[in-house]
Amino acid sequence: MSGFNLLHLVTKSQPVALKACGLPSGTRRKKKTWPRTFPPEELRTRLTPAQYHVTQERGTESAFTGEYHDCHADGTYTCVVCSAPLFRSDKKFDSGSGWPSFCDLIKDESVALSDDFSYGMHRVETSCSQCGAHLGHLFDDGPKPTGKRYCINSASLGFQPKEQPPRGDGGQAAGTSPPAAATEL
Repeated sequence: MSGFNLLHLVTKSQPVALKACGLPSGTRRKKKTWPRTFPPEELRTRLTPAQYHVTQERGTESAFTGEYHDCHADGTYTCVVCSAPLFRSDKKFDSGSGWPSFCDLIKDESVALSDDFSYGMHRVETSCSQCGAHLGHLFDDGPKPTGKRYCINSASLGFQPKEQPPRGDGGQAAGTSPPAAATEL
């Protein structure tokens, strides 16, 4: 009896049906070519060591340490390697995991998915569809309506703040009156 089935006997819960993917344990499908490529030397100089480790070596930052795990600003999250837009801030939610979590993509084509069998488990790896940078993983325990949780490393993300709406009347904020003219004494 496998440890997986034994666990379910002990916890008295129903075993989860595992899907065969046709890959030997410990391997993952990997796309060989990407629309945008960068020499490793350029990436080592342009990215921080943490960004390089996460995006190029498929690393993971520690939970609750990333720059964007508690960011609530309006804007767009982009790939730190190629600047491709990935997620909008209105799709970000607090999953309690310690990593930025999103329930949907800007476009379905923004992220490439692949099977990841590292650490003796099956996960779905997310990578930038333009440059192949490792982003994080996709889980099916997110909020409705998508039920998806894109659990993404902050080190793999850039952020473009939403532009402020234009001000009307010569630089005055909308709904405010211009300052009173100074009077001479």
